[in-house]
Amino acid sequence: MEQMAQKAKEAAEYLKKGMKAEPKIGLILGSGLGDLAEEVEESVTADYSSIPHFPVSTVEGHAGRLVTGKLQNQNVIAMQGRFHYYEGYSMKEVTFPIRVMKELGVEVLIVTNACGAMNSSFRPGDLMVIDDHLNMTGTNPLIGRNDESLGPRFPDMSQAYDAELKETAFRAGKELGIDLKNGIYTGITGPNFMSSAELIMLRKLGGDVVGMSTVPEVIVARHTGLRVLGISCITDMAVGEEMEGISHEEVMATAAKTKPRFISLVKEILADI
Repeated sequence: MEQMAQKAKEAAEYLKKGMKAEPKIGLILGSGLGDLAEEVEESVTADYSSIPHFPVSTVEGHAGRLVTGKLQNQNVIAMQGRFHYYEGYSMKEVTFPIRVMKELGVEVLIVTNACGAMNSSFRPGDLMVIDDHLNMTGTNPLIGRNDESLGPRFPDMSQAYDAELKETAFRAGKELGIDLKNGIYTGITGPNFMSSAELIMLRKLGGDVVGMSTVPEVIVARHTGLRVLGISCITDMAVGEEMEGISHEEVMATAAKTKPRFISLVKEILADI
């Protein structure tokens, strides 16, 4: 962990050289949702491959760039694409950008994802505010020796998703006429889509949606003291008893159709924070 702190400092120092202002809000833009970063004004862009110690995104729909600048008059830093455990990275590598954001001065993290709905009342194209999560990855990014300068040994996850930020999201949805859902995000490792029996099990455990990201990032964000808002874009139905199969291409296509509403929602939230 001490080495992690040093690496985060080195990455942050590199990014500060090109930044015009200290970002206060971090955005992680999931599959097919990265176009929001194109609306950042006075933007400065850095490819992941150029940033010290950064992994490189290998998944279609993840551009692999950090964008800093202004959005809705807020100083932001946006990840166009994230890293996943299934790509072969360690959980510490997957969550490294969160450490860098904290080092840069970020106080609020808005994390987004594309996911499948296990709750049969949801529909593809719905947007869901995350109430809480189930960590079904079988691991944790905080395993190992703890560096108290980064966060406590035993961080509390009972209120992982900030109540005030959730209220802000619902106000924004109401203002825009978007019928926001809310529920529990279930994090798995992937990369395969789940079997029918697994989906039935996860739903019975309390999950409303399922995806292959977000949970490790939120754990580290809370470990380091960031306030977190999570928004899921539902791209497909993952109801075990009714499974017809799904592909990544279909996920991307639905995310693309949902982009305009998603972008409007996040911008409205930013304007109200």
